[in-house]
Amino acid sequence: MPREDLLARTLVELADNLVEEFDVVELLTLLCDRCVEVLDVAAAGLMLASPAGDLAVMAYSSDAMRLLEVFELQAHEGPCVDSFHTGVPVMNQDLASAEAEQRWPRVAARARLAGFESVHALPMRLRGTTIGALNLFRTATGHLGDADIVAGQALADVATITILQHRASLEAHVLNDQLTQALTSRIVIEQAKGVLAEAANVDMQEAFERLRTYARSNNLRLTDVARSVVDRVLAADATGSA
Repeated sequence: MPREDLLARTLVELADNLVEEFDVVELLTLLCDRCVEVLDVAAAGLMLASPAGDLAVMAYSSDAMRLLEVFELQAHEGPCVDSFHTGVPVMNQDLASAEAEQRWPRVAARARLAGFESVHALPMRLRGTTIGALNLFRTATGHLGDADIVAGQALADVATITILQHRASLEAHVLNDQLTQALTSRIVIEQAKGVLAEAANVDMQEAFERLRTYARSNNLRLTDVARSVVDRVLAADATGSA
């Protein structure tokens, strides 16, 4: 599918989630996957703030990206963390530069070990509200093209609007329950990945793709499938291969 068509389709898919219940993890995973497909980046990861304001890793395009995002939170530094707290983009940062090494000494070194050479982070922000940030890593140095920057921010903006619009339709206590449930869902999915990885002798990324494929093929929510695997209601081998 041509890039422009895929971008348009993605924007529609992200916006087409204003329903009573939608899977936040699936929505944001779609966003990360499409960033890699549409933009000139090798990996994407996304952090979302809890009701208390604490960042948590919510979606990523690969398991290597997940580990790097988790390391950012543990180190309390990194482009995604900065973009969330400032509400402004972090653009065209060469990870080997003196600026990056001074700004994020531990994260820059870890990212380069993972094979990344430059990074960009975009806030998920609408007016005065920032709910998270999107990390975009490249395996090459140099600037991300203007068209890619605009497209990346557009994807993040549409996802942000979708989430905030959904929040606005809920009572305050329901909102807190939903966001807490979303964070809990991420934990359940990680547990299910571990169960599948061990049972099928595959890596964590393959395990996640099996969960997603099974959920989509059976028109089920990703979180519900993951919980069934963890609770042993659904046998690990029933998910087949991605």
